[in-house]
Parts: sequence; C-alpha cells; structure tokens
Amino acid sequence: MRSDGVESGAMASAHNAAEQNAALAARVAAQFAESAKLKLEAASSLNAPLTRAGTLLADALRQGGKVLACGNGGSAADAQHFAAELVNRFEMERPPLAGIALTTDTSNLTSIANDYAWVQVFSKQVRALGRRGDVLLAISTSGNSANVIEAIGAAHELGVRVIGLTGNGGGKMAPLLGADDVHVCVPHKVTARIQEVHLLALHCMCDAIDFHLFGAKAR
Repeated sequence: MRSDGVESGAMASAHNAAEQNAALAARVAAQFAESAKLKLEAASSLNAPLTRAGTLLADALRQGGKVLACGNGGSAADAQHFAAELVNRFEMERPPLAGIALTTDTSNLTSIANDYAWVQVFSKQVRALGRRGDVLLAISTSGNSANVIEAIGAAHELGVRVIGLTGNGGGKMAPLLGADDVHVCVPHKVTARIQEVHLLALHCMCDAIDFHLFGAKAR
C-alpha cells in the first residue's frame, strides 16, 4: 500500500512534467511564429537581390558556366543542398545543371588544411576550378567566415561573380561584394533564423533558374 509521501511525490512529478511539456510547447510555437514573421518581413527586402541572383545564375548556366558553392557547418550543408538541386533537379524534370559544392571532397579539404591552412580550403578549389563566367555562392550566416572571405577574393581574381548569402548585416563580407555581385543579407541576428531564410532563398534561386531556363510554370 502506497504511503501519502509516495503519492504526493508522484503527483508533484506529474505536475512538473505537465508544466515542462506546456513550456516546451510554447517555445515550439514561438519558434514557428518568429520564423514565419521573419520570412514575411524578409520577402520585401530580399525580393530584389534574389531576383538578381536568380538571373545571374541562370545566365551563367545558359552560357556554359557553373556554380561553385561553399560555407561552414550548416552553411556547408546548404552549399551541398543547392548543388544537389542543380545536378539532380529542383521541382521540374529538366537536364542536370553544373553545380559543385566545395565542401564535399575530404581529401582536398584535409590536404589543404594540413599542408597550408584551413582558411585556404575553398580559395584553392576556386582557383583550380573557377573560370570567368562561373558564379561563386558564398554562404556565411555571420558574413565573417575567413575561408569564405578568401574564396571571394579568389573568385574576384578570376572574374567569377559572387552571390553572398549572409545575415546580421553581412559582416566582413558585405564590403567585399562589388556592383557585379549580389548580396542576399537576411535581416536578423539569430543564426537559426538566418539559416531558415537561407534555405528559402536557395529554393527561390532554384526556382528562378528553372523559370529562366526551362519555363517553369507560374506558382
């Protein structure tokens, strides 16, 4: 037979669990609300740069160029995601397109980092693979990733135009992007929220490519 103390403890534990679940549910709802609010606000400020970016990418691919993409951490995953959407497909059946994520070749990455420096892991690949007429998609939520900044410098040396995908004001990348480049800067400071809009921005660019090159139907 249970004692009053055991029953009280069980009731307290159940009450605490219910409070925790309610608090977590509220946090989930708040995250969705904040993300949705940012996307709606960014739709206005990012419309023009995303339109330019999509046109730049389509023109480069139409003329036989390719897209090189780089970033670190979650941005590396975004670079790979974007390259896969080009090489395989986005939403419509169409021929494969030339996209390369500079984040995937572990032999290149580790040999460059070991023999030279981590800051050069993307710039060396840009110099090896980039040609005038290509586009570099440089992704950094803070805009301060040193190896992405080095890749931008290498791209400019080769006449490769750059699409910078950043947040939080663009960091050190912002002043490096010239008139021929495109800066898509998410107006937020929280990394998770910036990354969520980055994914939407990448999908907007994929849709623009399909629209320009293959006549994707209006949404």
